[in-house]
Amino acid sequence: MKKVIVLGGLVAALGFAGVAGAAEVEVKMLNKGTEGVMVFEPAFVRINPGDTVKFLASDKGHNVETIDTMVPEGGKTFVGKMNEEMAITFDKPGVYGYKCKPHYGMGMVGMIVVGEPTNADQAKAITHPGKAKQIFGNLFDKLAATKTAAK
Repeated sequence: MKKVIVLGGLVAALGFAGVAGAAEVEVKMLNKGTEGVMVFEPAFVRINPGDTVKFLASDKGHNVETIDTMVPEGGKTFVGKMNEEMAITFDKPGVYGYKCKPHYGMGMVGMIVVGEPTNADQAKAITHPGKAKQIFGNLFDKLAATKTAAK
């Protein structure tokens, strides 16, 4: 009888730990970062469903918003105001592309991968202006590297 009670307590504790274990990742909006100018840092984030990404207005003159064609079906889209910090909790697995609207063509973009990248092929097929095309190419290379490392 004791074993059942202990096991039940352990299962309950693990259940609560799963809820309490949700992570928050911070992404800075920067005029200049380690990867260049007009960047999100880090630009590539891999999280689990239920985790939150908090976008910090570290430098002025930026916003963050999803690229609607780079969101999984049923995924949450968002549009932030200039100089606004935002916290978004992601529940739907997939690849989410986002941008700073004024600096999109300069390559101020990023990628969030939530759980399994279910829409990766669809997201990779999207065309982008200017330097954003190159940055997304690099981000999809990072995604491929993380998939390989997980195997």
